[in-house]
Amino acid sequence: MGEEKPTVVFVLGAPGAGKGTQCEKIVNEFGFVHLSAGDLLREERNTPGSEYGELIENHIRNGTIVPVEITCSLLQNAMNKSETKKFLIDGFPRNENNLEGWNRVMGNKVNLKFVLFFDCPEEVCVDRCLKRGAAGSGRSDDNEDSLKKSLPPPLQWHSGCLQTHCDLIHTSMIQCQSLNTTTKNTLYVRLMLIIQKMRFLIL
Repeated sequence: MGEEKPTVVFVLGAPGAGKGTQCEKIVNEFGFVHLSAGDLLREERNTPGSEYGELIENHIRNGTIVPVEITCSLLQNAMNKSETKKFLIDGFPRNENNLEGWNRVMGNKVNLKFVLFFDCPEEVCVDRCLKRGAAGSGRSDDNEDSLKKSLPPPLQWHSGCLQTHCDLIHTSMIQCQSLNTTTKNTLYVRLMLIIQKMRFLIL
């Protein structure tokens, strides 16, 4: 990745909390590259001949967490391919094991600046993901059974792992009570204010 360490911002929250939507806005406003851990895993799952494809699919379908070594490898490869060196890493890490694995593999290779955590009610997340699935998202985990299994880890990470490391990194929690057009716009304004305050960390 060269001598200059890439800048990393973790973007956390449950599936359907609006991470991807808001990351797209940050990309347009501040020139970050958006790396979705889930998208990278799905891409690897769909790659013909992938040695991890079946394993990844089983974890996604069952709402469990893919081994951290696989996710870190996919993230590192994506970062290496990018000319831009500012990254929003969406949906990772999901628990302390993920964070420990990240620190072991990537801790000395990047500058982790801060964390954005989207705190959204479970019923809102489930409803949004089910609608996304019904609209043809193509995600095998956009069903109620998988969602019920996958929703707890980000909250556990926030209450445990995140609090453990809050003295090391700046953290901003963003409340997402609903995700209609009005609240999405309000959320965007709130998010931009947070990013503006954090600009001294990322520029």
